Amino acid sequence: MNDHCGPVRSRRPRRPRRPRGTLALFAAVTAVTALTATTACAGGPAAAPEPAASRPASAARASLEGVWRMDGYGTLVTVKGRSLRTYETTAVSCLPGAVTGTRAGAPDAHGRSRFTVPDSAPLTLTPEGAGSARWASADNAGRRALHRIAALPARCAERPPRDPRAAFDVFWRTYAENYPFFRAKKVDWAAVRDRYRPRITARTTDAELFAVLRAMIEPLHDAHTRVVAGPDRWFAGKRPGTVLPTPAFTARVEAAITAGLGPGVHRREWAQGRLSYADLPGRIGYFRVTQFARYTKKGDYAGDVAELDRALDAVFTKGRARGPGALRGLIVDVRLNGGGADPLGLRIASRLTDRGYLAYRKRARNDPRDPARFTTPVPVRVRPHHGPVYTGPVAVLTGRLTISAGETFTQSLMGRSPAPTRIGEPTQGVFSDVLDRGLANGWRFGLPNEEFLTAGGRTFDGAGIPPAVPVPVFADEDLAAHRDPGLARARALLAGSS
Repeated sequence: MNDHCGPVRSRRPRRPRRPRGTLALFAAVTAVTALTATTACAGGPAAAPEPAASRPASAARASLEGVWRMDGYGTLVTVKGRSLRTYETTAVSCLPGAVTGTRAGAPDAHGRSRFTVPDSAPLTLTPEGAGSARWASADNAGRRALHRIAALPARCAERPPRDPRAAFDVFWRTYAENYPFFRAKKVDWAAVRDRYRPRITARTTDAELFAVLRAMIEPLHDAHTRVVAGPDRWFAGKRPGTVLPTPAFTARVEAAITAGLGPGVHRREWAQGRLSYADLPGRIGYFRVTQFARYTKKGDYAGDVAELDRALDAVFTKGRARGPGALRGLIVDVRLNGGGADPLGLRIASRLTDRGYLAYRKRARNDPRDPARFTTPVPVRVRPHHGPVYTGPVAVLTGRLTISAGETFTQSLMGRSPAPTRIGEPTQGVFSDVLDRGLANGWRFGLPNEEFLTAGGRTFDGAGIPPAVPVPVFADEDLAAHRDPGLARARALLAGSS
């Protein structure tokens, strides 16, 4: 899930990607409860750049200057001198994008250029010949392909109409060209247009237009869909049966977890309380992650990485990883995790293995006319940390409030050996980066356009990642009795596996 427009944050709404992490749902929660919020990628565990030796020799001589079409994502990119900017496009529109960048220094020997982006992580463009290039963002897992085009479409230079009908058309068309899950959700998007478009006129009020846009996407029940018309007028989807956490609810959860850990157990915290760890009796570790973003007051991605590494260095010590005092088992708790930057999850996964493996493959819908057409899947790997790593038994606690980057993190552990035991309930079922878009009237909206594939080509969108051991998660009767059956089951399983 990344911080976006207004109250609803998606990972960092300022770019054609899953804004840092994905707190589309929790970001909405934050707006209401000031609880938690918000996707991305850093070096190390995320997908590594292609070695220079494997790139065509012509790439080093190719210039990035000009106009580029991103494969998928409905995005155009222009590079002029030291400046980069994006445009959000559909068959009927071209609007200035939220991403602008400034080249930091000169291109390297291979023509690769790094751009700083206001309020977001830097991105890198790498030429791969005269007509292609690669886009990679520091806080986003994977990479995107760029293809050179002759010039911007003429409509990109025109003033976009602010008429409510134009806003409806851009909104509907963006979903029609990019959303991959209409068939799975059993939604006829053309019928949605036929039903609602006649209701929109030049005199449609903002309140009426917002109500229509909300009604269009609410049946998708997708936590990565949203529309934001202002600080007090926004909507974010969610799976049926999902109850958004409140401060009172989280207080009850904390009480149940504390009781489940037992008396005298000390939990150490980092990242403004978003990361915590405790050593439990029997050499069992308990590591809780409540989101993958906003680890520091500044809230920048580089600061998040530094703070996470500081916590991981304190948790995964030589003594806990190896030798007679090593952990016999580790519990990783992401049951109340609203998402954030995917690469932060990959950094944690890198501390849990001594061999590299596939975390997942990412692909994006890339044919406006055919929802079954996607980009070539990009593999994202977990690479072992250069330092102490824990390779013993792991139990992962999940539930429907395990959202977005919390889910991609869970998926990134499935290829680990030995495989973790998943305990609890299915995750929320939203994995894609949030494709953040704007309307000419100043509103913002978002939608998923990607799939995260297992090695066998499976996705968990909609249904979520299922547990191997089903256990109720934060049931009212358990919270009332200060019970945590998931935590108890994990402790029992790990104690028995030693």
